[in-house]
Amino acid sequence: MAIKTYKPTSKSQRQHTSIDYRKALSGHKPLKSLLKGKKRMGGRNSFGRITVRHQGGGHKKRLRDVDFTFEKKNIPAKITSIEYDPFRSAFIGLAVYADGAKTYIVLPQKVKVGDTFIVSETAPIKLANRLPLANMPVGTFVYNIELKPGAGGRIARSAGNYAEVVAQDAGYTHLKMPSTEIRRVIGSAWASVGEVSNEEHRLENWGKAGRTRWKGIRPTVRGTAMNPVDHPHGGGEGKQGRGHRRQRTMWGKPSGKGQKTRRPKKYSNVFIVTRRKVGKRK
Repeated sequence: MAIKTYKPTSKSQRQHTSIDYRKALSGHKPLKSLLKGKKRMGGRNSFGRITVRHQGGGHKKRLRDVDFTFEKKNIPAKITSIEYDPFRSAFIGLAVYADGAKTYIVLPQKVKVGDTFIVSETAPIKLANRLPLANMPVGTFVYNIELKPGAGGRIARSAGNYAEVVAQDAGYTHLKMPSTEIRRVIGSAWASVGEVSNEEHRLENWGKAGRTRWKGIRPTVRGTAMNPVDHPHGGGEGKQGRGHRRQRTMWGKPSGKGQKTRRPKKYSNVFIVTRRKVGKRK
């Protein structure tokens, strides 16, 4: 798969790059029985107040019913298509099980139409196969990882992501997360073997502000361009320093630039073996 470039017919086209979907996808249309509409809230809650900034607008999209729980055990399945999903960066594929059931799954890298996989405790360590973490040898790359058995995949689901099995200890599997954090996960939780597809997604350049609006992303205003009443970095004549040592969010909390933002009493602290590396050290 290659990144597609464009003739520089305008300033935005000069730097615009995208995935060459003709080479990456199989050309199949989405299965209608696994499609449904989704009402978008534009970052607003049930009271109509904005709780997530910079969301709104964008092209209309249809939701693909992607399976993250994999309840069909010990039944082989075949990948019959590789498709684009507007709600995620990874590619999805239509999996057809031997008993006739059809479902969408997040695909790993290097998978092709016609490849097979199986969800089983005794499955071999093969691309796209799914099995409990306790059965994974050290050094295996995994994705779509559960945190609680049967709750469905939660970790490493976006394009190019994966976690590495680094140890098996006392019923827990130690995983090196995409963030470099090493975390204990119960060994009875399930994960898929491989790395998530569309690894070149990070090389895309949307080229112009308009394309981000098509994606449903609204503009971001810098804190330093605001007034003091609106942001801790605001105020001052011309360009000013932020006036305090740590970078802060709109609400005065530390953010970015290698600062620790995790809550001291977060429930999952007991599962963290090594904290993630932040800033330039990463």
